[in-house]
Amino acid sequence: MFFNVKELELRKVRFDVSIPPGEIDYFDPGLRQSGPLDAAGEVELLSEALREIRIRGSLRVKIETECDRCLEIAVFPIESDFDLVYRPAPAKGEIPEEVEIHRGEVEIAFYRGSGLELNDILREQVLLSLPMQRVCREECQGICPVCGQDRNAAKCQCETRPADDRWAALRNL
Repeated sequence: MFFNVKELELRKVRFDVSIPPGEIDYFDPGLRQSGPLDAAGEVELLSEALREIRIRGSLRVKIETECDRCLEIAVFPIESDFDLVYRPAPAKGEIPEEVEIHRGEVEIAFYRGSGLELNDILREQVLLSLPMQRVCREECQGICPVCGQDRNAAKCQCETRPADDRWAALRNL
């Protein structure tokens, strides 16, 4: 769904969409949408002179990816509200070398062209909502670095040794 600035000059636009898996590219082959992405909200033009666009809404989706510790499938249910403001991106010749950013401008993003694509906004919100370390559960023990066995399934008898002993003298200080 594309939000055109010309259309927003006339009225607010409401959206209520259900996007099936595979329609949004998350730019990470390890991320998979396991169900529809449901999103609802409204888009409005804040200032005709500045051409600022405000998007408010919420989304709900389940994302599957590999656990960072054991490589099993981990499911992350995401429910997120968002309130975003976009400005037209300045032309290349208009960008000064150094720009002071005021506190309120930190929350502002930029768009190019005649408007915004909803799928791009939703992709960004999903990626920002995912945890930095994606683990299937907090107590996940991961994979043994010696034999490669999943420590959650069975306990191995491998002994882990320090890889580099050149620093041992410093540990004694």
